[in-house]
Amino acid sequence: MDSDAALAILSALSHPTRLEAFRLLLRHEPEGLATGALVEASGLSQSTFSSHLAVMAKAGLVRSAKQGRQNIQRADIAALKSLMLFLATDCCQGHPELCQPLVAELTSCC
Repeated sequence: MDSDAALAILSALSHPTRLEAFRLLLRHEPEGLATGALVEASGLSQSTFSSHLAVMAKAGLVRSAKQGRQNIQRADIAALKSLMLFLATDCCQGHPELCQPLVAELTSCC
């Protein structure tokens, strides 16, 4: 991951509605959640929530798949993992043992 991609993800998550929607999608992995259920949980109108969903999709946080007549939204776990590794990989100059447990856990999960 490069800085531009990390900034796009962090920017997308910096809005309360998008952060909560992404956390909701994480709780519903691996099945995902219908767009309508996300809209309902947000309390926003379909069109307003659509713009939030588009920001998350553009940042690479959310993937959409058609399932019958519904669009199912899923959190992109690989993008989240890449962001976390990007943030932690170069940390703790002179003291890699401080971040190494986090990096090891991230590389072994998901």
